[in-house]
Amino acid sequence: MSPVLEERFRVMGSDAHVIVVGGPDGLVEMARARLDHLERLWSRFLPDSELSVANHRAGLWTEVSPETIELVDRALLAGDRTDGLFDPTRLHDVVAAGYSTSFDRMTGDSHDQPSPSTESSAPVHRRSSDGAPGRDVVEVDRSGMRVRIPVGSGFDPGGMGKGLAADVVSAELMENGALGVCVNVGGDLRVRGRGPADGDWIIGVDDPRDAAAPPVVELRLSDGAVATSSRCRRRWTNTDGTEAHHLIDPRTGEPARTEVLAATVVAAEGWQAEALAKTAFMSSTDAFMARLADAGAAGLVVTTDGFTRASGLGRFVA
Repeated sequence: MSPVLEERFRVMGSDAHVIVVGGPDGLVEMARARLDHLERLWSRFLPDSELSVANHRAGLWTEVSPETIELVDRALLAGDRTDGLFDPTRLHDVVAAGYSTSFDRMTGDSHDQPSPSTESSAPVHRRSSDGAPGRDVVEVDRSGMRVRIPVGSGFDPGGMGKGLAADVVSAELMENGALGVCVNVGGDLRVRGRGPADGDWIIGVDDPRDAAAPPVVELRLSDGAVATSSRCRRRWTNTDGTEAHHLIDPRTGEPARTEVLAATVVAAEGWQAEALAKTAFMSSTDAFMARLADAGAAGLVVTTDGFTRASGLGRFVA
């Protein structure tokens, strides 16, 4: 049996768990350093992160790293593929709902926004988060490694950044000699290669109503991603007494009104699974299940009345 090393730590405002099967020494430490680095690039709660700077410079081009180019591209692609139900350009709505500080850091994120730039635009890839023709939401210039956020908009990929981080770091661990890896960032995880027992990976899906209860289901994966989105933890009561959570319905700009407590999706990549899981809170259960089937994914939802409904999970149940 191959040696197994693991570590648990906090990153991106969440509990992270990295497991490495086989490979050279130092891979767990490399994973932690890499996740810390991605947080410094992507967190909206760090005023000097690349995304915070780009939002602060709305209307102006901002040079960013290849990792941030990939994040913006993936987030906008997720918006296209979900018909805008996942919308990473709703930062101002999230803040207006009351989620203006990190649950871990309690760091403010509001920024003044400058006037639009008058500079000429190089050839760029223009994409709308909902695919609407003629409406440029975010511009990405890959050759110049820069992005431009329009004035009046704010970019926040939310949990999708955790899913992409799991994708990126798990791939790098395998490239550096691991025989198998699991990178879990706040419930968004990516597995590759051998599991700890030199077989598949066994993943338990927690009951959102009681973390101490047995898993709702246990899944078996050899290579793929699992993401869970829930409105049970990141919720709060505003000063006017209204209850709110961080899952914003882009059609209303307000926290989604839904009976769904949590949604779990199994997909090829973590960023895909996370974006799809978010759509469970913006649509009927039937529509969510149909979307999963169209995307070649599987998943389940747990509702406030304890009802659980699944689609396509049969081949993954341990």
